[in-house]
Amino acid sequence: MSFESLGLRAELCRAVSDHGYTIPTPIQQQAIPAILEGRDLMGGAQTGTGKTAGFTLPLLQRLMDTPSKNGKRPIRALVLTPTRELAAQVQESVKTYGRHLPLESTVIFGGVSINPQIKTLRRGVDILVATPGRLLDHVQQRTIDLSKIDILVLDEADRMLDMGFIHDIKRVLKLVPKNKQTLLFSATFSNDIKQLANGLLNDPVLVEVARRNAATETVEQVVHPVDKGRKRELLSFLIGSNNWQQILVFTRTKHGANRLATQLESDGISAAAIHGNKSQGARTRALSEFKANKVRVLVATDIAARGLDIDMLPHVVNYELPNVSEDYIHRIGRTGRAGREGEAMSLVCVDELKLLAGIEKLIKREIPKVIIDGYTPDPRIKAEPIINGRNNKGGGGGRRGGPPRSGPGRHAGGGENKSRGRRPRSRTGRGRGPNSAASKNS
Repeated sequence: MSFESLGLRAELCRAVSDHGYTIPTPIQQQAIPAILEGRDLMGGAQTGTGKTAGFTLPLLQRLMDTPSKNGKRPIRALVLTPTRELAAQVQESVKTYGRHLPLESTVIFGGVSINPQIKTLRRGVDILVATPGRLLDHVQQRTIDLSKIDILVLDEADRMLDMGFIHDIKRVLKLVPKNKQTLLFSATFSNDIKQLANGLLNDPVLVEVARRNAATETVEQVVHPVDKGRKRELLSFLIGSNNWQQILVFTRTKHGANRLATQLESDGISAAAIHGNKSQGARTRALSEFKANKVRVLVATDIAARGLDIDMLPHVVNYELPNVSEDYIHRIGRTGRAGREGEAMSLVCVDELKLLAGIEKLIKREIPKVIIDGYTPDPRIKAEPIINGRNNKGGGGGRRGGPPRSGPGRHAGGGENKSRGRRPRSRTGRGRGPNSAASKNS
């Protein structure tokens, strides 16, 4: 099957060919025709399966088939994403595949000045990619009009719910027309996602190209048991002895990411950290240097699990297992993309055995355990409770051991959230301007 056979116009097929693609992926084969027909769609696919092109290509064609009236350029397509990195990635896809079309697009997110965004919006755009927090900043300042939206896309909807965006999504839904095409994509289908879909989608087409909550089969997974105090030593040994040149490493906390990056640098391994407390410029620079192989190790928190698209990334290391089992799937999905093979290693101490059990239950398989010579865990060490980012004791393998979907401290849009022990102010009230903490993180 070719992209032409899916019914895409010549300009889009040319852009796809320019990008080096000739055969659509399974989710593209199923989603593109349904979207071109104007159907609502609920899509489930593992990360790295071509999902973004699966909705971007037909979205562009639908807008070309129904041009704006009177030469005006209102926002007609809105794509909501949970993080800045994912928003930037989607916008890049829109630009790539729409390069031969007379459509304008832009991306808005927090962590940067709102004024250039306002200027761009005033000039007019057809397609807007946004994180919920910054989108609502513009709504509050009356710098954006969503009343002409024809197509609404919720990308990584499960992650948006995890990050506490359900109330923001409901606010956005009140601002867009009821008569529109809605596309919802999610890597996992929880009960909350199903409930959201039932209230949002009209007779949707269900496109699911892999078993729900499944880890990609192109990724070789292994667990290396090790004492917590020797994890950094083992990581440096693995990098050096195997001559790994590009490694994405995940930690649970921002402080842990900073500390590990500094420790690796002291071991002579170039490293950078990326997380929600970093400025957008620092995050962009760190990712750019990592992609260009100027930095050997990128240490990230789960902010990066959904928003990074790195060609041929060979190695992902879980330095610490995530509190939420589903996040393991999204982490290791950064490698083994587009049918290529990859490796995912998890350094697991005795404290994390319950988290590991939860992950194995979710993916319905046991991950092989390999003890590295010289790093055999000390059986005398007893498990201690894991303290997560909200100063609560975690340790469960699923959602119960992880952060809640909503509530205090879960309203930042670009990554980890800053809980201050009180309920965040309403987005419509004071304190919700572009310089607020919530806006900076989305």
